[in-house]
Amino acid sequence: MRSGRSLILVAFLVTVLAGVITSGTSADRRARSAGASVTVRPSRYGRILFDGRGFVLYSFTHDLRRRATCYGACATRWPPFLVMKRPATRTGAQAVLVGTTRRRDGRLQVTYAGRPLYYYRGDNAPGIILCQNVSEFGGLWLVVRPSGKPVR
Repeated sequence: MRSGRSLILVAFLVTVLAGVITSGTSADRRARSAGASVTVRPSRYGRILFDGRGFVLYSFTHDLRRRATCYGACATRWPPFLVMKRPATRTGAQAVLVGTTRRRDGRLQVTYAGRPLYYYRGDNAPGIILCQNVSEFGGLWLVVRPSGKPVR
């Protein structure tokens, strides 16, 4: 009887672990939603870019034009805004400035005025902006104006 319980426990743990591995982070799930969009909302930094769910979007000064340089530990702390296709634009965002770039792993990351866009892992609710003008991973992390210029 004891070995039967052990097998059930092991099977349960394997199922839970598989779910955790395949589910990704909340930022990954948020970014890959089918209805992904870029919008403009007011903030303490003026009008800036957010995703369609109200999470702020950042640019990274170390990135090259239309090419992300944030991978590994950087992308864990600053998850890229990933989509399955080019996102829609909503209030205040300029459709002509929205695009995508292909990451090394083949996934699509949203760009705005050629700048790859990211989330900050600590911004865990809509409207939260915890890391404006922060220096990490060789560059500054900055929120972005509707014109595409970073807020310094």
